[in-house]
Order: sequence, then C-alpha cells, then structure tokens
Amino acid sequence: MTTYTDAQAEAIATLDEPLQIIACAGSGKTQVISQRIASILARPGVEPRNVVAFTFTEKAAAELKERILGLVETELGDVTGLAEMYVGTMHGYALDLLQRLVPDTFKFSVLTDITNQLFIDRYSAKSGLTSCPTSSAQGALRRYRNSKLYMQILNVLREDTIDATHVPEGVIESFDKYMTLIDDHALFDYTQMINVAVQYLEGDPYEDDDVVRVQEHVERDIQYVVVDEYQDVNPLQERLVRGLVQFGANLCVVGDDDQTIYQWRGSQVANIVTFADRYAGVKQVTLDDNFRSSRGVVEVGRSVAERIPGGQRLPKSMVAAGHQQWGRGDMLALEFDDPAGEAGWIADRIEAMSGLAFADTPGGDPRGLSWSDFAVLFRSVSNDSEPLVKELRERGIPFIVKGLNKLFDSPEIQAVVGIFEFIVNTIDADALKLMWEDAQLLPVGSDWAKALAVLESGRDFGASKRHAVYNIQRLYLDFLEALDMREDNLPGAPVRRELAFYQLGKFSQVISDYEQIYFTTEPKAKYTGFAQWLRFQAPGYYADADADVGYATPDAVTIATVHQSKGLQWPAVFLPALRQNRFPARVMGGVSMRHVIPDAAIQDPGRYRGTVEDETRLFYVAVTRSQKYLFATWAPIQSNQQQRRRSVFWDHVAAQQWVSTVVSPLLSDRLAPQPRHETPQVTLSFSELKYLFECSYQFKLRFLYGFNAPIHEALGYGKGLHDALAEIHKRALEGDILTKDVAESLIGRHLHTPFAYPTLREQLRSAGVKAVERYFDTHGREIAQTEFSEKQIRVHVAPGITVDGRIDLIRRLDTGETAIVDFKSTERAQAEDVTRDQLHVYAVGYKELTGSSADVIEVLNLDDKGKTTREPVHEPLLEAVRDKIHDAGEALRRNDLPRLPVWDDGRCGSCDLVGLCRERLS
Repeated sequence: MTTYTDAQAEAIATLDEPLQIIACAGSGKTQVISQRIASILARPGVEPRNVVAFTFTEKAAAELKERILGLVETELGDVTGLAEMYVGTMHGYALDLLQRLVPDTFKFSVLTDITNQLFIDRYSAKSGLTSCPTSSAQGALRRYRNSKLYMQILNVLREDTIDATHVPEGVIESFDKYMTLIDDHALFDYTQMINVAVQYLEGDPYEDDDVVRVQEHVERDIQYVVVDEYQDVNPLQERLVRGLVQFGANLCVVGDDDQTIYQWRGSQVANIVTFADRYAGVKQVTLDDNFRSSRGVVEVGRSVAERIPGGQRLPKSMVAAGHQQWGRGDMLALEFDDPAGEAGWIADRIEAMSGLAFADTPGGDPRGLSWSDFAVLFRSVSNDSEPLVKELRERGIPFIVKGLNKLFDSPEIQAVVGIFEFIVNTIDADALKLMWEDAQLLPVGSDWAKALAVLESGRDFGASKRHAVYNIQRLYLDFLEALDMREDNLPGAPVRRELAFYQLGKFSQVISDYEQIYFTTEPKAKYTGFAQWLRFQAPGYYADADADVGYATPDAVTIATVHQSKGLQWPAVFLPALRQNRFPARVMGGVSMRHVIPDAAIQDPGRYRGTVEDETRLFYVAVTRSQKYLFATWAPIQSNQQQRRRSVFWDHVAAQQWVSTVVSPLLSDRLAPQPRHETPQVTLSFSELKYLFECSYQFKLRFLYGFNAPIHEALGYGKGLHDALAEIHKRALEGDILTKDVAESLIGRHLHTPFAYPTLREQLRSAGVKAVERYFDTHGREIAQTEFSEKQIRVHVAPGITVDGRIDLIRRLDTGETAIVDFKSTERAQAEDVTRDQLHVYAVGYKELTGSSADVIEVLNLDDKGKTTREPVHEPLLEAVRDKIHDAGEALRRNDLPRLPVWDDGRCGSCDLVGLCRERLS
C-alpha cells in the first residue's frame, strides 16, 4: 500500500472541485494522478469512458496508463470498459475523436514534423512557402532554407491568439494555400488535428450533424478531464480543454510553471500561473517534496528556480524527501582550456564512476553504475556534442544520441548515405567500400561484389517503367541482405553490434519519411533528390527531432538535449558547454517569425524568441534530472568570439555551497557494473502483437530497432474498405440503414491510395466499390443487427504490457449469439494459428470491455471469393491466449527475442525483414 504525504492525499481526494496540482520536479505526480483516477473510477456511476487524461508524450501516457491499471486491479478488481478511458496526448485524442465520429476525416493520414517539412519543400509553391512575404531583405521565404520557419508560422496562425488585422495579406494567402493543399491530399499535421476537433467542439450544432454527434458525445460521456504538463499547453490546446469541460466536466490540471520549456512552440507560462483566475472555485495543491534527488541537487535546483522573477512563478519551495544522500564531491563545477579537454574529462569521469555503488530504491540492494546511468545534456547537441562524441568513440565507450539529431554524423550512417551517393554517381565503388570498412560495418565473410550488384541493378533506371520498382527502402534492405548484415555477423562486442543495428534501424525510418512524400516521383529524380537531401538538408531536418526510433534501450551513455531529457532521470548528469551565448542561448540572427508575423499580431511575442527567464526554466529542468551526481562544466571556444566566456548559469552553480570546484577522489564502494533494466511501458497494437506471436525476432527488428517495411503501392486500400464499412455500421447504430446504391459514394469518400499509379488507383477504386456492393448483397440483412462498430478494446495481461486495438464489428446473430467480426481485405499469407490467436485476443478484449463473453469469432474476407471462417469462443482458449500474451510480454521484458529455430515458409517467406535475420531459402 503506497503511503502518501498530506499534500498528495489532498490532491487525490479532491474530486468535485476544479483542481490545480502544482508539482515540483520529482514529486511523484504520476502516482498521484494515477491514484486520483483510480479513486474517480471507484465512484458509483462512473465508467472508464467518463475519464480523459492528457499527457505530453506517448511515453508518459504509457507509464500513466500502466500505473492506473495496476491500481485499479489491486483496489477495485475487475473493472469493465477500461479500454474506453482515454490516456494519451491531445493530438491522439483529437484524431481519435474525429475518426470515430466524423466520417469525412476517416481517410486522413498524419504528417509528422519531418514529413510535414518534406511535404512543404516538395510542394514549395503550392504550399505557399515561396510566396510567403517577409519584411527582411531576402523577400519571400525560400525552399529548404525557411521551410521549418514556415511550419512554425503555419502553427502559430492556428494555435495562438492572433489579431489578424496585423497579419500581412500575403501571409494569409500563403496560409490558405497550405490549408487547401493538405486537405486535397487528405493529410493532417499535428496542429490541424486539434484545430479541426476544436471547430467541432465550438461549432454550431444547428448547422452540422457531425457537430451534434461530437458535442452530444462530450456532454454524455466526458465527466472528468485531467491535463498533465499543463504549463506547456498552448492557446489552441486550452480551447480543446475548454471544449471538453463546457458541459460541466470536472477539470484537474497538473504542472510546474518552473518547467515551462516549450514557449518557443507556443506555450504560455501565464496559462498555468493564471489558471485559478480563469476557472471558478479552483482548489490549489502544491507537491513540493522531491523524492528523486539528493538534498544537494534539490537545493541547487531550487536556487535556480528562484532566479525567475516572482511575478512569473507560483509560490513554492522544493524540498528533498528521497533516499539519495548528498556527499561532498558529488557535485562539481569545473572549467577547462578547450572543449576537447572538457570532453576528455567527462569520458575520464564516466570510466572512473563505472561500478560505483548506487541504490535505485529506498532500502534496495545497491548495484554498480553502468554506462546507461550517465547522461550528458547539451543546450544544443548539434552545435556542441562533437568533441564528446569523438572522445567516446575513440575510447570504445558505448553511447546513443537521443532522437535523430546527430544521426548523420555517425560513421555508420555516413557509410549508408554513401550507398545513395554511389547510385547517383557522386562516388565510386572503391570509395563506398572504404566508407563501409572505416565504419566497421562489413560482416565477417561478406560478399561485397554481391552487394554491389544490388546497387548496380538499382540504378538501372531504364529497366522498368513502374516507379514502384525503384523502392528506396527495398533497395536498402536488399543491399543489407546481400552483405549478410546480421547482428551476430558484425565485428565487435555484442553491445557494439546492438548499437550498429539501432543506427541502421533509425536510417530505415529516414527512408520511410522521404518515401512517404516522394514515392511516386520519377525514379532517377527520386534517387538523385534523396542523395542530395541526405547530404544537404536531412541533418537539419532531424536536428531537433525529439523521438527515438523503437523501444531499444542499450546499455550506453545518453547524449541528449535538455528538452529531450524532460521527464527522465539518471544517477549522474553532466551539463557541459555552459558558455555565454550558448546557455542561456542568445537570439539568433537571420529571418525569423517576427519578419513574417508582426509582434503586434501576437500576445507575448517574446516567448517565440526566448527570454532569459525561459532559459532559466530550461536550466532548472537540466539540474533536476540528476538523482545524485551533477557536473557543470565549460570551456571557451577561442575561435568564436561569442563563445569565449562562461555562462551565468555556471557561475550560479559554482557559487552554491553544495558544489565543489576541485575534483576529489571517488570513495564510494565498488560493485560490478549492472545496468538498471527497465522494460519500457509497451502498448502493442493487434498487428504488432501478431509480429510478436509470429516471430519475436521480426518484432525486435521492427519495433526495438525501428526497421520499416517497404511501402506497397496499394497501401490504403484495406483501410479505405474498413472505413467504408465502419461508416455503414456506425450509421446503422444511429438508425440510418444504408443500401447498396451508396457503395460508389462511400468508396469515393473513404478510399485514399496515395502511392498507387493512376491505372492501379482506378483498379483499386473499382475493386473497392465491388467489395462494398458484395458486402451489401451478402450481409445487408445483418447491418441492422450491429451492436458496436470499431470498438476500442484493451487487454492488460502483465505489468508493462498492454494490447490496444479496435474490433471491426460486433453484431447479433439470428441465433441470438454475439459475434466478433474481423474484416480481411488482402490475400497476403499469414500463419493460420497466428490469425486464430489474434482473434481470440479480440475475444479477451471484448470480455474486459463488456464483462460478458462473445459467442462466435468470424473472419469475413472482403476479397472476391475470399474465405469466411467462423468458430465458437471457448473459455479455455481465452485463458490460453492470455497466457501466450503474458509469456510474450515477459520475453520482451527479458529481451529474449530469438529467431525462429528453422526456416518457416509461411512466416519467413512472407517477412519483409527476413534478410536481416537469416539466409533466404525460397
């Protein structure tokens, strides 16, 4: 039973009043939010679908969801319907709301920040980029150079409170071009998902049936809304929150104004500071006990926060309440002659501290610190990490650069980039082989001539008229296969092989990003453009990338930006490059947002440029990532006049009594280094679970390392069919029974096949219409018997392992039985036992959702002459599937994800990634 402080208990017990929880760093807020939601679910008449909880990241959502499920199981036992409780990001919620209730949005796909920039650059005129005026000497914005700025402008015009009378007409015209373009391509960017959802929440119900459907859902179902990281909410997101509580739902916001670090993305610290003034009857509870860090770290962190002017922060005083003990020498402020000397000392210190005894939990057995217990946090990884990267690489100290922001500097990826420079004749075969030898990527006994032949064939652009033959991802995988590129074939220790595959998997994601936008481009132009993009633009595209690829957590030193470290912690944290004009950062020159949107048009425009107060909040976040050891360092760059003096932040840390400025011997006990193995909170979709069941090593390649399958030309066909049938059944639930004559219009609304060439697109459209007509012919009589359509289900079978997904259809049979129906629209081979296991997972999820068992599972094949199967649901089968999921989850926790013992024609033969696993037999 968890023991709570008085403040935590007060927050947990406040369920009826608007609540603001002010949570200092390391104060256990996730546990408090989880317990409060468990208390809400214990209230009479409350169902899980009545609760919406927003987190800032998917990782935070997975952790919160896991905590809630654990508490509910312990305190409440079996609670049905947990799948209908939303825990996730605002973007995810907005998309889910639209694609459940607004049929016109079903076919829309989502642009990431990377693919959004690629899209804008590809359509630089149609997107409004190159016609967008500025007040700078260069005139209009330019392709590649200003596309990231243009993305920010497009977001600000939708997210912020804008006085349009001050926005130049040409900027508005460019904005309108972009909005028309993404709508024509059936695309949402992150901002547009929320923007459209807000339009339905705020819309006039007398003018639109979809507005009525959305607002009735909110009024009927939403009773409690929880917003974590509230300090980072922007004005548009605040409108989303207001829309959800407009009918009287209880609102709880959780955050720390001292950790407002995304002002440059539009968040306003005033939002959290003035919350109690904007909502009536607010109760404020402050969690100021820090359970994460030693007293030294807490006191230095508190002193940093107190540098923020009083009028810009809520009153609080963080205090140490954890088990980590401060010792003299744990915290250092040091200066060096140059960045190379600074990097050398950091590497020395990491090596010297390896094996120091460290206890993760109060009273827990200590372990020896390992590589993954060290983090080096930079204000700018792109600008300042190179000396350290070089030093760690030379010493053989394993490290990962969080996200993708130094991906293109690694020798492994430089070698991979060389593949495409060879294809477009920028380098020759000898230079390419040298790059692969220098990167130590050539497997033992590999056949270089065989691999080179793959590339030679790939650049024969006259061999085929079909553009899809020239698939970049397929070429990449074929080249790796020809080299016998497998983990156990690579030179070096196992941890080095793991890191190499981690890098290669990241590059697979880079290819996918590019091909999402350029797939249908003429082959030679596509490859030439890709090679040039890799060399000149891609490093800038990924310079600020937040997300890592896959779930992999190698035992390696973490190099990250302070922004990327938010929400994380390490036993030892290094804060290097604390120079004036770097941290705090200075406002950079060049074309900026103020040259496009005048300051007069925006409330508090300074936050987009960054202020000293914003930088102070960011430094506070950096300091409070440390559990025990903290090292602040700086060194001048003599060749850069702007980077020769130390930061005021270094001066501040050095002045604190808890910090030493001279290195003393490390006196702690020594143990064998042992990384803290924390399986990430993994939420698997049903298709991902299929891979884990089918072949655990294929799962590892896809989801731990991040390798992607090649894009298929017909991609989108299956989803379009599913969406058309979903609309049929959702309308049936509203009493509107459609007939066969709407097949053409349904396919017209829902089918979106962006990668198909024109002839194939028409073939797919025709096939879709026939499939829907066939469905009406065969099952039209049963449409009125729909009970649920696209019903969210969740199966939680082991700590950290949750399976999430949707059942296509649940309907009543004439026999009085309940049938779970899964639509199939492809002939692609799949192991029969996996299909059955997958369907029984649906049955397990249905029982957890409703409390009752389905009677029949039906696979309905939508293809012409496709086989439909039907079988009864038996309780022993459900238990067996639960056990199978549990075993798979435990194997994932242990990283026990082996290859199949022998070649399997059904599974290996249909696997896109088999070449990274074993020799192909057929």
